[in-house]
Order: sequence, then C-alpha cells, then structure tokens
Amino acid sequence: MFFKQIKRHGDNFSYIIADEVTRKAAVIDPSFNAEDIIETCEDNDLTIEYIINTHGHRDHTSDNEPVKSHLGGRIVAHKSSAVKKDLAVVDGETLVLGSLSIKVIHTPGHTPDGICLLTNGKLLTGDTLFVGECGRTDMPGGSAEDMYHSLFDKLMEIGDNVEVYPGHDYGPAPHSTIGAEKRSNYTLERRTLKDFIEFMKEP
Repeated sequence: MFFKQIKRHGDNFSYIIADEVTRKAAVIDPSFNAEDIIETCEDNDLTIEYIINTHGHRDHTSDNEPVKSHLGGRIVAHKSSAVKKDLAVVDGETLVLGSLSIKVIHTPGHTPDGICLLTNGKLLTGDTLFVGECGRTDMPGGSAEDMYHSLFDKLMEIGDNVEVYPGHDYGPAPHSTIGAEKRSNYTLERRTLKDFIEFMKEP
C-alpha cells in the first residue's frame, strides 16, 4: 500500500493512500495541502478515485475543489454531512481501491458527520481521536455523549496494534497506535458516561 501523511501549512494533516498495483488512490482531508497532494499524486502516477472528508469543518474540506479540478475523483462524506459531495457513505460501508478496502466508521461527537477510516492496519481518525487527546465537543453539533460512544464502543474495540493517524498534529508524535493511546491518552481513561460528559466540560 502507498501511504503518505502530508502537512504543509499549520497543523492539519492530509493523507494519500493507494493500491500499489492499480495506482488507484484516495485523498483524505485535503485541508490546506493541495499543492503537495497534487505534486505527490503526479510524481507517483496515482489516479484519484476518492476525496474523503472525515467531517465537514472547513479546515478539512477547503481544498476539495482544487484537488478535484486537478486530479479528478469523487468527493465522499457521511450522508449527514453538509459537504458538497458526490458520494454519501454510512457506518460500516467499504470503499475499494484496487485490492485495498477502506472501512467507514461513523464516529460522531466532534461533529455529527464525523467518520474514521480503517485500511490495512491504519486508522485515520480525523478530529475524533488525536495523539494524546480527543476532539472537542463544545462546538456546534458537538456531543460528549456521542464522543464517548465513538471512542469507547467503536475505536477502543479495534486492535491495539492498529496505527492511529489523526487530523491534526497536536500530540508529541505525528501518529500512534490504539494500544499506546489506551495506555497514555488521558481522555481515554475509563469513565462512566456521566463522568465523561462532566470531564469534557472542563477547560
């Protein structure tokens, strides 16, 4: 699998994943990284099938159209998202790139339309889970209760060896693993739902 994490401006990560044989690829969260994304895809002879947004915030979607106009591909977002999209996806759906499959995991909490993407031992977590942190729930559409279920009922049930690739470079490293986050991420300490909701109200 071809896999590249890109950060050109600020702390936003974008990702490119592709099947090594067919060169079919997906761009995840173009954010402010269109120039590097286009250059990488052209240099590696990649054909963009999908431009996937983990949620609808502008810092993850702002370069959808520049990337699409240069490289093609269909814009993908959760069915509840207000993002201008070509393909709406739901929890458990699979996107295919040659021999690669990308599983969509609906993870509301930061936003109602949040999704994570699982492919080949790598989990792209958008603004649901960061290295050492989790996403905010105090913005419009945010829900601490939804975040609790997304983190503990979905992401923490994934294997400890799965690698975590977040939407922002907020932590001590650009990526982690589920197991490492279980051990070190203070937001993932076991709490009741009630305690977690109170915890997320803290500054």
